[in-house]
Amino acid sequence: MKNETGFGTACVHAGEGHNPFGAHATPIYQTSTYVFEDTEQAAAVFTRGRKAGEPQYRYIRSPPNSPTHAAFIEKIRTLEEGGAGLALSSGMAAETAMVLSQLKKGDHLLSTDTVYGGTYGLFSSVLPRFGIDVSFVDTTDIEKVKAGLQENTRMVFLESPANPTLAICEIREICRIAREAGAISVVDNTFATPFFQRPLALGADAVVESCTKYIGGHGDLLGGVVVSSEELIAGMTRPTLLAGGTMGTHEAWLCLRGLKTLHIRMERHARNAMHVAQFLEDHTKVVRVNYPGLASHPQHELAKRQMSGFSGMLSFEIKGGIEAGRKLMNGLEICSLAVSLGTVDTLIEHPASMTHAAMPREMRVQLGITDGLVRISVGIEDVEDIVADLARGLEKA
Repeated sequence: MKNETGFGTACVHAGEGHNPFGAHATPIYQTSTYVFEDTEQAAAVFTRGRKAGEPQYRYIRSPPNSPTHAAFIEKIRTLEEGGAGLALSSGMAAETAMVLSQLKKGDHLLSTDTVYGGTYGLFSSVLPRFGIDVSFVDTTDIEKVKAGLQENTRMVFLESPANPTLAICEIREICRIAREAGAISVVDNTFATPFFQRPLALGADAVVESCTKYIGGHGDLLGGVVVSSEELIAGMTRPTLLAGGTMGTHEAWLCLRGLKTLHIRMERHARNAMHVAQFLEDHTKVVRVNYPGLASHPQHELAKRQMSGFSGMLSFEIKGGIEAGRKLMNGLEICSLAVSLGTVDTLIEHPASMTHAAMPREMRVQLGITDGLVRISVGIEDVEDIVADLARGLEKA
């Protein structure tokens, strides 16, 4: 888009247009390869010496993959306020491409201690096998971040809000500290989305998101994305191509479509989540509620400063531990017992036995991921129905 617009307008229009035959919706370019007019044109494309106006597409695995992918990347790049982006087959593929393209043997990665279970597995089990040292630190404490930096720290990875405790870290200050230490800063923005938080504007070098969640929004795709500067993305392009974790064309189209309603969905998710959080906080069977929009949240004021809203994710501790949680979840009708998040319908899960089961119990408890912790991805249903469903479930807990 040539002119500055509002976020909602960018959701709808960025990356769109210029389609063949005057097609209003961006087509799904269901092709694995592209035909060249002659050998000179082919050689120019493959040696990246193409002239202006010549086609840049060559093969589906090679970024920019297809015009469908390019439209999606232009839209998410605009929303995240970045220079360029890469579309990958999953959020974990995006994280893997990021760390393996930027780190080498002997480097150190400093990560938020409370992260998605898959991220923890990648950092704790896979990266050390490549000679990359990883340590986890409470990034809600700036002093602990400073103490965790080493001479060989080359990346600081933040997840804010964190999964599943909804802890918030001060992105701007940590990114400044990382930069002074010679490390790049990466933020997982999956919970907040660019509608509520823009890490690049806060000083981060790169943003990763699982498109499976709020970007797609309907629980029907798997994908991931990295948005950063043109220089950093250029450095990621060849490793991404060789690793083969390219997003499928249909998934790119679903992401493109999903982003058109992101602003509307996120407003409803957040409004419903606040109602649910307030209901749970007042319930006698609930010990505590983790939701950045509540004044009781330990980083509530920070969340208000760096986020424009609090999204649709929350977790809570139920009295009675794991057995009470099971009775609650088994007694629900509207809320679905399922992993993942960010779908239009409400999902509920038990982190200790599901998404974070691979994390050692001692570490889970230390981070607040207790056996009685329940996570909810609040949907866009009528909030009265969500609350009534949870009330019925809590009666059985």
